[in-house]
Amino acid sequence: MVQVDLSKFPQRPSDRSQPAWIGLGEASRMLGVAPGTLRRWADAGRVPVFTTPGGHRRFPWETLRGLLPAARSRRPSLGRLGASPDRIARAYRGRGRSSAAPARQWAADLPGAARDGFRERGRGLVGGLLQHLDAPDAALQAAALQAAAQLAAAQGRESAALGVPLDQAVEQFLWFRAPFLDELAALARSRGLDTREATSLLADAGTAMDRLLVAMMTGHTLETGRRRAGA
Repeated sequence: MVQVDLSKFPQRPSDRSQPAWIGLGEASRMLGVAPGTLRRWADAGRVPVFTTPGGHRRFPWETLRGLLPAARSRRPSLGRLGASPDRIARAYRGRGRSSAAPARQWAADLPGAARDGFRERGRGLVGGLLQHLDAPDAALQAAALQAAAQLAAAQGRESAALGVPLDQAVEQFLWFRAPFLDELAALARSRGLDTREATSLLADAGTAMDRLLVAMMTGHTLETGRRRAGA
């Protein structure tokens, strides 16, 4: 199984050792936004910032922490709710048996090694998404999502290398997306999450899935362009 190794990604130190001001990269990871987005927010006055004589932006850590949603820390963990990669995998198997799944037809026709690679990355994506949704702070949330996005981009590159058109690769991803969100919704209902908690969970999951879809499409597009340039 593909493992999402968070040790490769920077993590926020304990509050005791946290500097008062942090750089653009760490601040963007903390908030879970792109550096360019944070630059625009700073330029528009939405986030306090100062610029060093060398031209580097610095952001107040305590202020940024106050911008993070408090609801996430109060939501029950997915582990306590019963969510796990194995449970989600069973939902995918059930979906495959219950429908013809036309979006999956091209994947079913792949050579065995390629098909196994798609499945392994799919399991890695599920694990990464669960890690992201359950992470205790913004830095770990961003790290887990970044790792999952790398797997999604690899899925897109592999699809392009196999000659799968982008629209079919997107259909395949949407087939992957639905059971994950459906299973989270079912868990939220069965475990008695209140409306706020359930809405927060599904909104966070949907946003993460959107990020992975963009990563997959970007990987596919870059690989397609590389192959055309080399033709």
